[in-house]
Amino acid sequence: MQQWLNEDLGRGDLSAAALVGCSGEAHWLAKQAGVFCGGSLAKTIFHCLDPSLKIQLLVNDGDAITAGQRVLEIEGAATAMVAAERTALNLAMRLSGIATATAALVSQLEGTGVRLADTRKTSPGLRIFEKYASRCGGAYNHRVGLDDAAMLKENHLAWAGGIQNAIAAIRANAPWPARVIVEAETAEEAKAAIAAGADAILLDEFSVAELQQLVPQLRSLALKRGSPVLLEASGINPEQIRAYASSGIDLISSSAACTRSSWLDLSMRFNTNKG
Repeated sequence: MQQWLNEDLGRGDLSAAALVGCSGEAHWLAKQAGVFCGGSLAKTIFHCLDPSLKIQLLVNDGDAITAGQRVLEIEGAATAMVAAERTALNLAMRLSGIATATAALVSQLEGTGVRLADTRKTSPGLRIFEKYASRCGGAYNHRVGLDDAAMLKENHLAWAGGIQNAIAAIRANAPWPARVIVEAETAEEAKAAIAAGADAILLDEFSVAELQQLVPQLRSLALKRGSPVLLEASGINPEQIRAYASSGIDLISSSAACTRSSWLDLSMRFNTNKG
């Protein structure tokens, strides 16, 4: 976080000279309704510059907020509040935007038993925070990184010489117990992945009708082999998410809440007085 501040401060805040000796009070105001995220991180950012700043979070991460609502109050040296303002706000607005977009998708799955999963399509350096925002919006964190599970995609399968060879290589060489997920683009690939012992199948760009027909077949194959399989749909239009939930799958993964979301508009309002 200090690096983020340093990026903005550069050689020093040239406006600070106008604020020496000033103290003040400020608050964050939501200019839009949504789901708030990033308050605790903002607090840490402010304290990186000045640990003596008094900060009160008025809402928790993951709380729904309304336009015009105060979400945070801060008091202390004006130089520190002004210098850290943009960095803290930028992060909170980005994360709140993701949490808000995620919550909108999750609400469409309410009552279906199907969970929304996020993806690895995140901003480099911000993944842990953006996935935290997904959680605040109600999503399930899929893989945080490549070490969480082995996902075998088209290139893996081609270069390894097929699904059976790829899964066997993972089972033989993984340094710790690992789930094996196979991305299937056809029904034949999905069935072959179950036969080869995959723990989960990511069904990519199937239609709702195709999944409604395929999912029972895959469940039956998993039952015959004696172990369950997790079925996940991906590559779908977010506007059709409710329809996909009716297909009998377990998860729907989508990057839309992270890659297509807008920042939630927050602003910092000051009341100043000479200290």
